[in-house]
Amino acid sequence: MRRQDAVRYISRQTGLEAAKVRAVLEHLLEFIQEHVARGERVDFRGFGSFFLRWRRPRMARNPRTGDPVPLGERYVPDFKPSPKFVKRVRKP
Repeated sequence: MRRQDAVRYISRQTGLEAAKVRAVLEHLLEFIQEHVARGERVDFRGFGSFFLRWRRPRMARNPRTGDPVPLGERYVPDFKPSPKFVKRVRKP
């Protein structure tokens, strides 16, 4: 599923114009990125949380050559789904 599929679905479900839905979705994604980049946690109850996770330095491998490549310490964006989200996804 792509962003445009979500826009179409939400537009049909709500009766809002696709352009308005697209604008709201863009602003929501921008909001999440901006706040997580500042080190803030963004929580959506019943859905999950977006946050930064600290990664220690480690050695990785170049998939093309197999040579070791050092990766420095850094923050990476992460997402933790809520228990409700996990339960819904696990249902057969």
